[in-house]
Amino acid sequence: MWHENVLGTIGQTPLVKINRLAAGLPCQVLAKVEFFNPGGSVKDRIGVAMVEAAERQGLLKPGGTIIEGTSGNTGAGLALVAIAKGYRCIFTTTDKQSKEKIDVLRAFGAEVKVCPTNVAPDDPRSYYSVARRLAKEIPNSFYVNQYDNPANTVAHYETTGPEIWQQTEGRVTHYIAGAGTGGTISGAARYLKEKNPDIKVIGVDPYGSVYYKYFFTREFDHDEIYPYLTEGVGEDILAENMDFDIVDDYVRVTDKASMQMTRRLAQQEGLFTGQSCGMAMAGALDWLQAHRETLTEDHVVVVILPDSGFRYLRKTYNDDWMRNHGFLESKSDLTVTEVLNARPPSKQVVAVTPADTLGEAIQRMNDSSISQLPVIDHGEVVGSLTETVILNRLIEEPSARDEAVRGVMSEPFPIVSRSLHLDHVTTYLEQGAGAVLVEPDAGDGFQIITKSDLISALAGAGRSGNGFKATP
Repeated sequence: MWHENVLGTIGQTPLVKINRLAAGLPCQVLAKVEFFNPGGSVKDRIGVAMVEAAERQGLLKPGGTIIEGTSGNTGAGLALVAIAKGYRCIFTTTDKQSKEKIDVLRAFGAEVKVCPTNVAPDDPRSYYSVARRLAKEIPNSFYVNQYDNPANTVAHYETTGPEIWQQTEGRVTHYIAGAGTGGTISGAARYLKEKNPDIKVIGVDPYGSVYYKYFFTREFDHDEIYPYLTEGVGEDILAENMDFDIVDDYVRVTDKASMQMTRRLAQQEGLFTGQSCGMAMAGALDWLQAHRETLTEDHVVVVILPDSGFRYLRKTYNDDWMRNHGFLESKSDLTVTEVLNARPPSKQVVAVTPADTLGEAIQRMNDSSISQLPVIDHGEVVGSLTETVILNRLIEEPSARDEAVRGVMSEPFPIVSRSLHLDHVTTYLEQGAGAVLVEPDAGDGFQIITKSDLISALAGAGRSGNGFKATP
């Protein structure tokens, strides 16, 4: 027996018992391991479901183009469908995503456009907005919109939920999952609760996402939104597929806990998974530990592990990346002040104004051998420029050298305090900011910190063994 194409291998992923990590808990903890899907993630399920729904509705015709904003995994699932059915793919993603994810999309023949992370969802540069614009401009194209596409939730109602019910022989008592688009948690939970209303559904959210607070307060709090490193989970919008009414409780997990648990899943359970898997398991174990007095050996907990670790080799499974973000134990506990003290006296920050041209900005970068510039207007930081932003603009339009900076610039670099620790600074840098500005002190102007400054500081800390001596 064989499948007509790769789409026939999607689903029926295994449940694997968690042994060492769940030791001491009275209940059974099982992981639904989604990297067994052909595209390496849970998103394969929704890729085929959303495309086939669009075909039935006449929204996607033969030879058409599939367009979607993706953190990588949904794009891979859609690309598999496109290969099997003869469609073209264009994906937008953010500069936060791992290089491996982008490489996978291009390996499947997709065109990928990388957009800045640190912009509002309705900003024309956001990966949401770029995807919508492309769908309007390209004939015979279909914007998938996984966040609001009901076929996303239906896919999990029809596949993930029934699989969990069948594989546990109806014994499942708790279903725990992270949420981005909301389809995985909402669709499977809806099916499971129809089978047994007493099943508890627990959502897991990273710090920096709006879902956790919204679940408890039904308030969309913009102050809850800030950069975090865990990919493919959490949101700065409210996706229509996210059904908060079907969730019973919510927990939050730090980037550090997510990354460390991701590694522990590999080292202690043999499950080579991605960052959101570590987040889901860390949140699940925290919740179960907090509620252990209510648990017995008859309770069966299923935790969704969405994807594979192969897409995070340069990040979570790289010791240097982990160490630089403070996710591996380190003897140094450096602050911004110590980074500034460890380098030669800073010169005036090189900047541009919104009225300067892109060509003038490029010249200043070349003259100063720097790769990023703040945009300052009458003493106020109003934007930023990085090599990536400039390169992408020039590729799209070579004559853009004559454009004003105001039409090209990204969001301002974050402004941080001198007491901020390096693990928080690196979070900003990994979100595509390129640099952070240090708040002025005693009448001085802004100072700027880049990745190279952090590398020098950490190397100096390693040589001294216990931090820096402040220079006069």
